Amino acid sequence: MISQIIRGSIENRFLVIVSALFLAIAGVISLRATPLDAIPDLSDVQVIIKTSYPGQAPQVVEDQVTYPLATAMLAVPGAKTVRGYSFFNDSYVYIIFEDGTDLYWARSRVLEYLSQVAPQLPDSAKPALGPDATGVGWVYQYALVDKTGEHDLADLRSLQDWFLKYELQTVEGVSEVAAIGGMVKQYQAVVDPNRLRSFGIPLVDVRRAIERGNMETGGRVVEMAEAEYIVRAGGYIESIADLERIPLRVNDAGTPILLRDVADIRLGPELRRGVGELNGEGEAVGGVIIMRAGGNAEATIKRVKEKLETLKASLPDGVELVTTYDRSKLIERSVETLKGKLFEEFIIVALVCALFLYHLRSALVVVISLPLGVLAAFIVMNAQGITANIMSLGGIAIAIGAMVDATIVMIENVHKKLEEHPEGGQARWRLIADACVEVGPPLFFSLLIITLSFTPIFALQAQEGRLFSPLAFTKTYAMAAATILSVTLVPVLIGFLVRGRIAPEHENPVNRLLMRGYKPVIGLALHRPWATIGAAALLIASMAVPASLIGGEFMPDLDEGDLLYMPSAYPGISAGKVAQVVQQTNKLIMSVPEVKSTFGKMGRAQTATDPAPLAMGETIIQFKPEAEWRPRLRRGAIPTRA
Repeated sequence: MISQIIRGSIENRFLVIVSALFLAIAGVISLRATPLDAIPDLSDVQVIIKTSYPGQAPQVVEDQVTYPLATAMLAVPGAKTVRGYSFFNDSYVYIIFEDGTDLYWARSRVLEYLSQVAPQLPDSAKPALGPDATGVGWVYQYALVDKTGEHDLADLRSLQDWFLKYELQTVEGVSEVAAIGGMVKQYQAVVDPNRLRSFGIPLVDVRRAIERGNMETGGRVVEMAEAEYIVRAGGYIESIADLERIPLRVNDAGTPILLRDVADIRLGPELRRGVGELNGEGEAVGGVIIMRAGGNAEATIKRVKEKLETLKASLPDGVELVTTYDRSKLIERSVETLKGKLFEEFIIVALVCALFLYHLRSALVVVISLPLGVLAAFIVMNAQGITANIMSLGGIAIAIGAMVDATIVMIENVHKKLEEHPEGGQARWRLIADACVEVGPPLFFSLLIITLSFTPIFALQAQEGRLFSPLAFTKTYAMAAATILSVTLVPVLIGFLVRGRIAPEHENPVNRLLMRGYKPVIGLALHRPWATIGAAALLIASMAVPASLIGGEFMPDLDEGDLLYMPSAYPGISAGKVAQVVQQTNKLIMSVPEVKSTFGKMGRAQTATDPAPLAMGETIIQFKPEAEWRPRLRRGAIPTRA
């Protein structure tokens, strides 16, 4: 069958060339459309339920919110793990699903079960699903800075919550825009208990009066002068004065008792569970772009940057947007490094082929067929949704060396035949077909065995499976493409390109030099077989000691370029104190000359993907270009100096 495919390809060589051109075009289109990222997403399929229960202690939140939700979610189809976390004010329930579960199917099932248990929760507990994002969805962060001093933290937070958030959520690929730090404005009624006692008003009546005083009521319509007029009573609070005039009750003399008679009304900040700080200069308001699951990180970040550029013109005078984290830099460095290495590998393979085949046109067969095999792998990658990252591109890099084996052997066999029968015309094509058929079937099956060599990796599960499966997929796809091309396109390319004088093998100086060193070694090995086997066994046994000292890691170190510093404080620390601590810490970090900026976060952002307590910190440190560093300073030495 393989012989028939080879002969059929040579007989229909122009059809094969046209098919190869279409394959190249489709491969280039897929290459440009393949999403880019730095590393594979190792996150589980998870759905988060965040429930705000204002003013309640963690134990109350656990008993009344977290436990009922967690027990109800145990019955969700496909859920393998349910985890609940209770904090002051907030509850987080994580539902982890089996691998391969569609995220949006999982969200719909969780929403279905949530609708059943929600009526059993306290009235003030408001559950909501978290964003359709994964654990690596934080792709971009920025900070709002006003160096003129005209806008305080409350103004900047309002700008983030009511302007930037809604504008950025319209960007394709963005799941959520979360705020960090700042002050959320609220009206505060500070009740004087002595005044309440003097009027005999319970606190619950004050709360009910405020709720009744902040609503509108419709009164249908009134028909006047052949027109309809909608009747409504406007009662929304718009100022402190509106709050002060809310009536609580009437005293014995008929005088209304107003809210201002029992409480001081003022504007103040909402209870804070997170603090942001920039460069040791004081508190700042930050924003986090959370990418939708399965999105193209590089394209999403690019669209966010373009949107921010258009929004800068609408910001108040003196307010600036400062980038504090940008994953696209890591993606660009990682992919460009691998692209460079792949290109170098292409060049080396081509040069080695030209050197050993001693025929430049023969090397062109490798130069043409090798990129086609890689492009074919990208077509399948794009269809499957595999991102181009260090693991998937690494699989292609591993495959390149083996992809050209069949081509080289086939070319060498054609060289032998052409040395013996340097014919032209149709006789030459028949000779090439016979030479390719002679070695084609064994070469095809040898490449097929190499193609299937990574099959055991597909049996890996969970995080290790998600980490290594892109490498196995791309290596398998590239080898499969090379296997098919070796019996279709390669014989045709040999017929078109392998022309001119074919130098015998003994005329190649490189081959002569290598054979001169190889013959004595192989002669000695065959003359003393047991000594050769013993030396090999001894060499294998000598590996035991160094192998036991190597150690192991789940994955190698990845120099992202930025540094994440995660301090922690004692539980129960106040928001004011953590703001002071993170400012002092950032000021010390900024004293290192190589540091460009540092943005510290203590506590959590306003998103379900961040359940950090107030005592937990995350500081992102950005470095200047290495050209601006002090002489002879390595990157690994900076954290210890900082």
